[in-house]
Amino acid sequence: MNFSRVFVANRGEIAVRVLRACRALGLETVIGVSDADRHSSGARLADRVVVLGPAPSKDSYLNPNLIVAAAMGSGCNALHPGYGFLSERAELADLCSESDIAFVGPTADTIRQVGDKISARELAQAANVPLVPGTGEVTTVEAAKSAANDLEYPVVLKATAGGGGRGMAVARSDEDIAKNFDAASLEAEEAFGDGTLYVERFVENARHVEIQILGDGNGAILHFGDRDCSAQRRYQKVVEEAPATAVPNDIREDMRAAAVRLAESINYRNAGTVEFLYDQNRNAFYFIEVNARIQVEHPVTEEITGVDLVAQQLKIAAGEPLSLTQDMINLSGHAIECRINAEMPGRDFAPSPGQITAWLPPVGDGIRIDSHCEQGYTVPPYYDSMIGKLIVHGTTRAQAISRMRGALADFRIDGIHTNTHLQAFLVGHQDFKNNKIDTRWLERTLLPAYTKVMGV
Repeated sequence: MNFSRVFVANRGEIAVRVLRACRALGLETVIGVSDADRHSSGARLADRVVVLGPAPSKDSYLNPNLIVAAAMGSGCNALHPGYGFLSERAELADLCSESDIAFVGPTADTIRQVGDKISARELAQAANVPLVPGTGEVTTVEAAKSAANDLEYPVVLKATAGGGGRGMAVARSDEDIAKNFDAASLEAEEAFGDGTLYVERFVENARHVEIQILGDGNGAILHFGDRDCSAQRRYQKVVEEAPATAVPNDIREDMRAAAVRLAESINYRNAGTVEFLYDQNRNAFYFIEVNARIQVEHPVTEEITGVDLVAQQLKIAAGEPLSLTQDMINLSGHAIECRINAEMPGRDFAPSPGQITAWLPPVGDGIRIDSHCEQGYTVPPYYDSMIGKLIVHGTTRAQAISRMRGALADFRIDGIHTNTHLQAFLVGHQDFKNNKIDTRWLERTLLPAYTKVMGV
């Protein structure tokens, strides 16, 4: 490799994941932490720790100049941004390039190209990738109403920047547009620094399917199959699985080819995910966006392919050619991931920070835990509520569901509230077991049933 010391610019389970991949490759590590994370498991795993600043993200994990200065000052010649925070900020990639630090991700130009959803739609259209009917930028309520009537309701207002459901609102009438336009724009402005919106047809009966890709920046692109992320609440993924067996094989093959075609058109480098909506009523798929980073749900792809995607990221960033070919990537079995969050589902998912007094994760065949938590760890109130990921792998989807149900039942976490009970209710639900859900199922069907059972 052409670098030997990696700066990890993130926290939580993804920081631990990257640190372990670096260790396996014989790379030295430095982690930048906030004051709240100075005693975290990531801080203990790294060879060196740099305290970036106070707990608030804006003073630590969201300050690109501070992070690059810390990387340079600690002698690092590579930087891994993880996911979230600055992982999709072209500014960070630019600063790394200017400082002769290898950025473990796409180029800054690529991040800009795919980071703006209108630009990404144009790229997809040029690569002959199917698009949900939609518009370019809309700047007024009246323009949004006019576009929505042309597209035919229902539609969704979407932020051109960012993701994760921020700056999005479904509208079924002109009144909905008037009510939600300013709020969606403001949410996008606060979350991403850009309140620009566009309008897109809302697919009522959709599955959310994504294709994992890797590119070497020299024209070679590989896909690693597909994932189904349809179990969502407020556009936030709750459970992910691979492969996306509810989607017909021919459609999945077309999605994979479309993802590769799009990535090839921009000479994509490093890890990324091309996301699609599958319209179950029309048996058609549409491009949503490109996530120019490693994703939370990458472990389910690792489990069915046997490929360490984070290690591949590091090798690509070091300038190594891809060591795999497409015919070497074989999908085996089925994997499911449940996001474990410190939250109270019965109280509108309010966060539940505090000290973990017992942490006893499940063990057994096909069970994997990605987490930074342990007994005695204090979950801080400043960041996302996810405290870990429970991943299972089985030879069939039915076996994976059975293993997940058992693993959730065995997972003991005391001292804080978590969503493990909700997750167990979800994977045990007949609709989920029958693979008969859509992106709105969790909110429309599961949560009312869960609320009734729990009496809240």
